[in-house]
Amino acid sequence: MIWKLFERRVGKRTLQLLSCAIATALLVIACTGQSPNTSTSSEATSPAAQDGGTLVWARYGDADSLDPHRTTTTLSWQMFDQIYDTLLAFDSSGKIVPNLAKEWRISEDGKQATFVLNSNIKCHDGSVFDANDVKYTAERAIDPQNPSVTKGAWGPISSVEVTDPQTVQFNFSAPFGAFSSFMADPFASMICDSNKDLGTQFGVSKAIGTGPWKLVSWTKGDQIELERNADYQRFGRPVENTGAPYLEKLVVRQIPEAQARLAGLQTGELQLIVNPPLDDLDSVRNDNSLELHVAENTGQNFFLEFTISRPPFNDIRARQAVAHAIDVDSALQTAFGDGLVQREKCPISRGVFGNDQEFCNKFSYEHNPDKARQLLSELGYSSDKPMEVTLMTSTGDNREKMVQIFQSQLAQVGINAKLETMDIGSLNARVKQENEKTTGTSTFDMMDWAWFDPDILYQLWHSPGAYSGYQSKELDALLEKTRTTVNPEQRKQAVNAAMEYLLKNAVHVPLYTPGSLWVYATRKEVQGYKIGPFNRPVFNDVKLQ
Repeated sequence: MIWKLFERRVGKRTLQLLSCAIATALLVIACTGQSPNTSTSSEATSPAAQDGGTLVWARYGDADSLDPHRTTTTLSWQMFDQIYDTLLAFDSSGKIVPNLAKEWRISEDGKQATFVLNSNIKCHDGSVFDANDVKYTAERAIDPQNPSVTKGAWGPISSVEVTDPQTVQFNFSAPFGAFSSFMADPFASMICDSNKDLGTQFGVSKAIGTGPWKLVSWTKGDQIELERNADYQRFGRPVENTGAPYLEKLVVRQIPEAQARLAGLQTGELQLIVNPPLDDLDSVRNDNSLELHVAENTGQNFFLEFTISRPPFNDIRARQAVAHAIDVDSALQTAFGDGLVQREKCPISRGVFGNDQEFCNKFSYEHNPDKARQLLSELGYSSDKPMEVTLMTSTGDNREKMVQIFQSQLAQVGINAKLETMDIGSLNARVKQENEKTTGTSTFDMMDWAWFDPDILYQLWHSPGAYSGYQSKELDALLEKTRTTVNPEQRKQAVNAAMEYLLKNAVHVPLYTPGSLWVYATRKEVQGYKIGPFNRPVFNDVKLQ
């Protein structure tokens, strides 16, 4: 599904925003003789930042669920971070610190984790958050009848015990090295047990957490409205404000077109946008009324993955042919230019434990069109009989331009790739659907995942996998070692072995780490906006001038 300017429900809003931008520009020039990018104010006359007010944040897509157990998309994950909170947190440097839990300890054998909670934490409905809510969250996540899509990240939990109202103990059937870091991630958001009374409304129209923002309403495909949680207490989040957010409301809109988001920011209808048009970044930098914010240490990794439930990608040579056919470096330069992305050689992102570009480069596939043609010939394909496949990706930034470049490069070796672009939630569902089919045109996709630990490899590739994709007993055994090994150096060796398998077998073909690709732009009146580790927008300190 490709976004179409005049056929989407947001089409009218797009035209309105662009019209406002033009009208505003003409008005400024007529009245002052200055262009819209010329500042007419100074710091000395700037009004002081105030408590209250509404900040409108526009993103390229919408969440697909507000239930942390039902989706893995970044667009949903960023909403979890506003509505819910976690037992532990990442500080500004990415270090794990206490949060809802004021202390925690892991047993020497790695089979037990105990958390002691802070007192007087309230859920959005006024109920008290205690160890029973933690138990409810964890047991719901690992429920075999309706497990979380990130069930594997919770580890081999055998039981969850409430020692007293402030203490909860996790017991594991085997050592689990990634548990502490997962307890700091929004996918491990703590859900108040009163959500069970909401039935099918939970995650769709209602959600009860302990985070800094309460859900007011969600108009699917349009906007999410949040209001501040007056009872919020800051424990471990990387913010200065120890209480409730200063803003009264936070409205998160879906505006797929980057140009429309920028137009709304320039007119003042929007106060924050993500990913302004990459070609217009200089115009943002040169506009005294706007400010750029760059996310660092995103943990995000773009890669190619293949449907192996049917030909041709069930044969390693077909996957290798694609890997040799594409010229990733030239595609990145054309699509993004300098400084916005980093070439990624590993299946885990730069900044994540275990990432080693030199090691991964040993097993990467160099751009070699002749080798790609040779492999295709072995499979029975030729210029008269090209390989017919579908290449899918999601909307956002310049990834659509990337797959268009790949399409051209693949055609040069005899691979006809039909392109399909859709929102990330639809892509996730489609990939799983394709992996479970044994007939039809084969597919591959450019996917991206963001994670804070090499345990992402287990989530993606250990049987049955996040999307029912590639599976093997040998790979499963390697991935299990990455989880059960506690010693850091030994765990790094286990991660290397798993990455070597994925690369050699062209299961996971790394492309790039966005790095500074996650660009946000605010109006200058937005004071105190921050981007936490792993691309987490934080609004607790925000005030409006």
